[in-house]
Amino acid sequence: MLLDKYLPRIDFDSYEDFKANYRVNVPADFNFGFDIVDEWAKQEPEKKALVWCDDEGGDRTFTFTDISRLSNQAANYFISLGIRKGTVVMLILRRRWEYWVCAVALHKIGAILIPGSLQLAKKDLIYRGNSAKIHTMICVDDSYVIEQVDHAQPSVPSIQHKIIVGKSREGWRNFHEEVAAFPETFARPTGDAATKVSDTMIVYFTSGTTGDPKMVQHDFSHPLGHIVTAKYWQQVQENKLHMSVSDSGWAKFGWGKIYGQWICGAVIFAYDMAKFVPTHLLQKMQDYKLTTFCAPPTMYRFMLQEDVASYDLSSIQNFSTAGLEYCTTAGEAMNPSVAETFQKLTGVQIYEGFGQTEGSVLLANFPWITPKPGSTGKPSPLYNITLLQDDGTPAPDGEHGALVMQNLKKAWPTGLFVGYYQNPEMTREILGSGSYCPHDVFERDKDGYYWFVGRNDDVIKCSGYRIGPFEVESALIEHPAVVECAITAAPDPIRGQVVKATVVLAKGYTPSPELTKELQNHVKHTTAPYKYPRIIEYVDELPKTLGGKIKRAQIRKADETAQN
Repeated sequence: MLLDKYLPRIDFDSYEDFKANYRVNVPADFNFGFDIVDEWAKQEPEKKALVWCDDEGGDRTFTFTDISRLSNQAANYFISLGIRKGTVVMLILRRRWEYWVCAVALHKIGAILIPGSLQLAKKDLIYRGNSAKIHTMICVDDSYVIEQVDHAQPSVPSIQHKIIVGKSREGWRNFHEEVAAFPETFARPTGDAATKVSDTMIVYFTSGTTGDPKMVQHDFSHPLGHIVTAKYWQQVQENKLHMSVSDSGWAKFGWGKIYGQWICGAVIFAYDMAKFVPTHLLQKMQDYKLTTFCAPPTMYRFMLQEDVASYDLSSIQNFSTAGLEYCTTAGEAMNPSVAETFQKLTGVQIYEGFGQTEGSVLLANFPWITPKPGSTGKPSPLYNITLLQDDGTPAPDGEHGALVMQNLKKAWPTGLFVGYYQNPEMTREILGSGSYCPHDVFERDKDGYYWFVGRNDDVIKCSGYRIGPFEVESALIEHPAVVECAITAAPDPIRGQVVKATVVLAKGYTPSPELTKELQNHVKHTTAPYKYPRIIEYVDELPKTLGGKIKRAQIRKADETAQN
């Protein structure tokens, strides 16, 4: 076990005990590649690290010894290309097993890793490439990705190398062909080349619902911050399979598919799906007998459109879901009816959590907490969290308040971002006061549970009422006709704003005045009557960011434009 090296105490008697006494030891030279991956390989050479499969029949199992050896080869290869401590490298590798190898190699070198999504277009790559001064691109063999990178490269002078994982392409280095020639040992750098825990390890681009994406900067303590995420929220178990459904291009990958899980000694299960097909995912969950599983709320909803009861999911001991601001169906909490239905079918509760690209899990249903369906649970012990009203005073229980992390100058939470890369002005503006506000609105009930209301910009002010979009979305989703929806404020000459629902219908339903009336009445009977959507628009799909976050601002802007 490696946990005891970093946690003075691992077991706790209650949430209150956990909140008061959880601590993390952060070595000054902590490096995930050497101190976790190589250490596991040294202590338990045959210990499984990764079970990987894809839709083409690929199936591979890697031990920590394998990951250590392969990452050493990759590190030596990268060094030969001029990649050093502080060099910026972008990985666009979907869920290919090579991502884990390359990431660990880059951490060992001290290079700065930037994960990238397969959906990035030329303009996105130009912006990211020039903002971060990307030196090397490592990409999966995907025609769209390769084409976009090739088109972007002339506008990004910092790019020195393009490396492909898969079939050879003109103008690209072949990862597998070239890395095989390099030694399988890699000495831990010393002197100026050695990493300190305060060095930059990884930079995530936010999904950017408005304006340009920000570059969220994490140092080498970032993996240790995710011990809470993995062990106490997802409840991973040593030597057991854990799956988080995530593409490597997003921060949720770091939350669920590498750092905290490997520190805890869990085995990562990676299904490199070409696209999300609920039945295929359910089959993998059954066949590989997963122990813990984490997916965004929308995936649970789509799985419930299938015959979940026909799959044997009895091996799974913990389901979790994240209403993560950065990318999932984000800013989205789990709809209570979905959680309750899934529990009826599987016998296992879903443990919801909430967080951001900027940190580890902020709120979660931890083991000592009985989940309330729809609640994001209670604060992580890493953070001093409160809810503040518009005037800066603490929000009473039952009232809306902005989520705020306080007392950062007193003790910087392990795993919280250290700033915005290459942007000291924004860093000072956002963090300089010693607190951090993600602009998410919550309510806290009398039992200390937190309930997601919405992004601050998304809260609707109608006839003197403040209406959180999530509550109305939750009510609508309970109706069988609704697969997805977004609640926004639409301009109204009398009320100022009214509630509008933009709805994607389930199979077998068609828009009609009768259905609109039925949905409105459903909401009236499920929530306070004044919260019902006075306007319902039916669409084939909702506008979303690259990361899947609903662009509510785009819907609002379109409505404002149409009125004018």
